Amino acid sequence: MPASGKSKKMKVAMLTAGGLAPCLSAAVGGLILEYSKKAPKAEIIGYKNGYMGLLKGSYITVTPKVRKHAGTLLEHGGSPLGNSRVKLTNVKDCIKRGLIKEGQDPLQVAAEQLVKDGITILHTIGGDDTNTTAADLAAYLAKNNYDLTVVGLPKTIDNDVVPIRQTLGAVTAAEQGAIFWENAVNEQSTSPRMLLIHEVMGRNCGWLTAATAETYRKRLKKLRFLSEFGLPMGYKDIDAVYVPEVAIDLEAEAARLKTVMDAEDCVTIFLSEGAGVDDIVAEMRARGEEPERDAFGHVKIDKINPGQWFAKRFADMVKAEKVLVQKSGYFARSAKANKDDLALIKLMVKEAVKSGLKGESGVIGHDEGKGGKLRAIEFPRIKGGKPFDTGQKWFHNLLKTIGQPLGKTASVKHGDHD
Repeated sequence: MPASGKSKKMKVAMLTAGGLAPCLSAAVGGLILEYSKKAPKAEIIGYKNGYMGLLKGSYITVTPKVRKHAGTLLEHGGSPLGNSRVKLTNVKDCIKRGLIKEGQDPLQVAAEQLVKDGITILHTIGGDDTNTTAADLAAYLAKNNYDLTVVGLPKTIDNDVVPIRQTLGAVTAAEQGAIFWENAVNEQSTSPRMLLIHEVMGRNCGWLTAATAETYRKRLKKLRFLSEFGLPMGYKDIDAVYVPEVAIDLEAEAARLKTVMDAEDCVTIFLSEGAGVDDIVAEMRARGEEPERDAFGHVKIDKINPGQWFAKRFADMVKAEKVLVQKSGYFARSAKANKDDLALIKLMVKEAVKSGLKGESGVIGHDEGKGGKLRAIEFPRIKGGKPFDTGQKWFHNLLKTIGQPLGKTASVKHGDHD
């Protein structure tokens, strides 16, 4: 790879990767708008489908018309660039998917493509996997004397990136999950002794489940009810919130919820999809089975259905006549950013462009290790699996008001997920 001995023309690239979050389109639009103000002559491109597009050299050019109308992207969910889950250090997976040839190194292929495209600043919009992969790429380029500034924006609805206080898209996802449940909860009226389980995304962290429950209850309290005619508030309220960070005593909870079922004729559980994964995997291995995993080594949760696993165990114990599991994940993560997330995106985008122009690499966020300062956090400090802090007063109050004991805090490992 040639060294960067001479000054290069500024050229900015963006990519979005991992799962969706209600911030991707707005972040892309925000970056285009901010660069158009601070560096109007800089070329801007967007690699298609994350690192897959980078490996293939597939990208979209930001034209003058796109610059003029980039604000439109703030009004949409999804990503105009498309996403994928590609880990540049997983050589075997990249070969299997036809992204590189036998004998090639994905990092080298990606680096050479960046050199070929003349990129000087790369913005990665994704979770910890996306941004730690960006760190691997930046380190590889630096080792080979190619100066590239890599600035990440933290996207994940799980809000579980260390040491970032608040990730983009999480607040919107919680709001959308609550809106989703405002409709789904009415399924309780289809049968007596109904057990409803709201399965919320969150592999290792229960923040989104807890925040969705809290948001839903705040919205619920604004509605009018008619208890004298079969419509008490309790009929639509939450009866349990299960997160990975708190151990669940299934028998004790079943006994408590049977009492609720007897009184209300229905039970509603908010379940973090990661709450039962370890138990489900253990059961599978006991049967001689292994769960499917993605390119990053994570168990494919959609293949093991935690909601159904809990439903089977609780149905008989609470004497449910009908059980329904509903998942809000795709609905919530596909939404456009709400006003709170748009405000956070605006702050982070400004800092991202500022860092890019200064040649300062890192992931933008309010650094919990630096007093909450908004800055480019060093890549080696970025990791996923930050546990939800169950000691927060609002969470204690949530459980107290639904009659659920806090229980024992489970041991939590810091994992890597996007």
